Amino acid sequence: MKAIATALDGVLILEPRVFEDPRGCFFESWNARTFAELTGSAAAFVQDNHSVSHRGVLRGLHYQLPPAAQGKLLRVVQGAVYDVVVDLRRGSPSFGGWLSVELSAANQRQLWIPPGFAHGFLSLSDHSVTLYKTTAYYSPEHERCLRWDDAQLAIPWPLDGAPLISPRDAAGLSLDAAEVFDR
Repeated sequence: MKAIATALDGVLILEPRVFEDPRGCFFESWNARTFAELTGSAAAFVQDNHSVSHRGVLRGLHYQLPPAAQGKLLRVVQGAVYDVVVDLRRGSPSFGGWLSVELSAANQRQLWIPPGFAHGFLSLSDHSVTLYKTTAYYSPEHERCLRWDDAQLAIPWPLDGAPLISPRDAAGLSLDAAEVFDR
């Protein structure tokens, strides 16, 4: 597996070494030792989540505040998503900055998002299946949502029309109004 640095300090794209032959393919999707070596993090994952989304579904931008802040390791096992991460670490040189990456079953990339970032994605396929590990349990009282369409962020979501979003995500806050992380 190799790690690709991104413009947001700590956020990494992980690419597995894939072994392909006429039967199909094989790759190691998780190895604690390799993960620690590549990320510098000995993250202890406590929860696995499985998300199924139809084309045009937008989820996020979600995060949890301390003491329940979550690191996330994501991958797509069916379909494709436009994945977005926003830096919410006040004092970070990239505070309010964002990045996007396409994660798909075809490219087999994973995304490591340490605590301190908001995360969301848009399903680009009729049926996208996303799996992700978290370093903290889901905690409704610590959960927050940043507006996916905040004008200050100006994220160019690849949309054909309006996305399908939850009422909770529709009520997300702008970056200016959001609770953020002290670095």
